[in-house]
This record gives sequence, C-alpha cells and structure tokens, in this order.
Amino acid sequence: MPYVHSQPDGSLLVRLHVQPRAASNGLAGLRGDALRLRLTAPPVDGKANTAVIAMLAKILGLPKSAVSLKSGHQSRTKSVVVTGIDAHRLRAQVQAALKN
Repeated sequence: MPYVHSQPDGSLLVRLHVQPRAASNGLAGLRGDALRLRLTAPPVDGKANTAVIAMLAKILGLPKSAVSLKSGHQSRTKSVVVTGIDAHRLRAQVQAALKN
C-alpha cells in the first residue's frame, strides 16, 4: 500500500489526508498515496492533530504514545510515525476499519 513506508529504525511512516470538521470520525479510503481520515475536530489550536493521533491509535489498537505526528502540523496532508506494529498488521487493521 502506498500510504505506509517502513523506516530503518523499524517504525512505520503513514501518510494521511485529514478532513477536519467532518460529520463523523473514521477512515474514508485513499486519496492518492494517503489514507483519508475524517475527523469531527476543528483545525484550531492543534485539536485536529490531537484527534489524528487518538483516532489512528484507536484504529490500530495501539496506545497513543505509539503514534506521533512527524510533519504536516498545519496541513491536511500529514506524516505520522507509528511504532509497535508491523506493516502487515497495520494494513490488516486499516482494511478492517474501512469495511466497518
């Protein structure tokens, strides 16, 4: 999948396209080479960034501390570093979330 890349340190880099102020939270498929993530949080005072971390951690079944924002703090296109999961399991968790 184009949205996840393995890093030399064993972590994964996940590309996201975030849609703040959506009607509901959740994954909404792909947009180019990024996962589309809908959030009800507004893009004000870092609320959307906090919601990105919380939502992705929930989808992947990881603690919030395993997910950190690498780039895109003020952009809809974000790169997130995920630890404690391998690429195969991450893709499986994403596919399961997309089916729901």
